[in-house]
This record gives sequence, structure tokens and C-alpha cells, in this order.
Amino acid sequence: MRRPKIWSPGSVVFSPPDRPVPLDNHYQCWGYIPGANWRHPLGPKSNIVGKDNYPVVQIAYEDAVAYAKWAGKRLPTEAEWEFAARGGLAGKPFVWGSQFRPNGKWMANTHQGHFPDHDTGADGHIGIAAVAQYPPNGYGLYDMAGNVWQWTSDWYRPDYYQQLVAAGGVACNPKGPAKSYDPDEPTEPKKVHRGGSFLCTDQYCSRYIVGTRGKGEVSTGTNHLGFRCVQGAGTTAKSTASEPQKTS
Repeated sequence: MRRPKIWSPGSVVFSPPDRPVPLDNHYQCWGYIPGANWRHPLGPKSNIVGKDNYPVVQIAYEDAVAYAKWAGKRLPTEAEWEFAARGGLAGKPFVWGSQFRPNGKWMANTHQGHFPDHDTGADGHIGIAAVAQYPPNGYGLYDMAGNVWQWTSDWYRPDYYQQLVAAGGVACNPKGPAKSYDPDEPTEPKKVHRGGSFLCTDQYCSRYIVGTRGKGEVSTGTNHLGFRCVQGAGTTAKSTASEPQKTS
């Protein structure tokens, strides 16, 4: 008996609609595509030929963890990720400072134009871009905002940091909650995404702002989600993503 298509291995893909659509229904531009994976990020007819220096996307959390373990590394906690993203700056809204476009200069790959149907590419890119197209942050790390989201090892809870504040004292390098809870989908185990992507815009979500976060079910990949690894333990962790070819 032939299996239904929905049972076929695949992943979630963003496809811009051909006209403006309401932003309260993500099915207008997101869909499950059988055959989509990291080698074929938009579906079976797509490929990554000539894109050796692009982020690896369509990676589920479980696969990112497996790769990191194979490489002798691990995924960063959310706190480690933010510390690395800020690059030594404190209290700034962006990885690079206080202004989104300092002196009119684009600093990250985001969405311009009308979301979600038309990206003008004013920042030099429509859709995903090769790594290191913009200046690094103060720690020499590229693409800590925009381009593709990045998995962290923390379970997602919207109230986790409120809980830390209520507990009092100083939380030193917090490791995240013990389990996941998303009130929108309470039965789905989710991990925290950080950094935003080429789809972020102030018309919908401006999560290229360094203190913001996303979430994702652990077995699901998308074509705007990747990861980066760290090496070491605790506060001694060292990001390996400063080398452009290792950024994902």
C-alpha cells in the first residue's frame, strides 16, 4: 500500500505568496514539503551546489545535537548564546550597537519591502545569504543576527526569566528550565531559537534585536533555521562559529 504523502520524510519551507496576505495565518506562506532536507532545502528539486559557504539549514534540533557530539562540541545554552552575540556590548538593542542602520549601513540579512510577499533585497540579499557578508561583532563572530535562526540547548518556556527574577539573587550562567512548555502548543517539546533570520522585519517580527527569542519543536527543521557549536564547558565555552565556513 502506498504511504500518504504526509508520511514522507520532509521538512517545513517558506514560500513567499504572490500577493499580500493576512499575517495571522502562517499557512499562507509555510508548508510541509516532502523531500526537503539539508541537501535539498526547498524540496527535492533544489540543491546546495555552489553554496558551500552558506548556512546549513533544515536541521532539526536532534540532528544538530548529533553533529555537535560527533564534532566533539555541543550547542550553546541560551545565556551563552546571548553573551557571545553581544560581543562585549551591554544594554544595546542590536549585536552591533544602538542603531539598526548606523550611518545608513546594513548590518544583517533581514527582510525589506512588504512582508511576506515581496523582499526588495535592499540589504543586498533576497532570502538566505552566504555567511560573513556583514561585519563581525566585538568577539569576531559573524551573523549573530539575521540570515538564519540558531538552535540553543535550552527548553522553551515563555516565563523562565520571570521565574529567575522572582527567585531573587543573581542567576549565573542559567541553563534553562527543566522541561518545555509553550502555552500555544503545550504537548510539543520545544527548544529556544535565537538570532532571527532573513525573514525578520518590523512589520511582523523584529527578532534580529539581540534580546528576543524564538521557539521550535525539536524534530522540525525549516529553511531559515541552522545552528552553531561551542567547544568547552560552562563559562569557558568557546564559539567555533567565528570561522565563516563553520557558521550555520
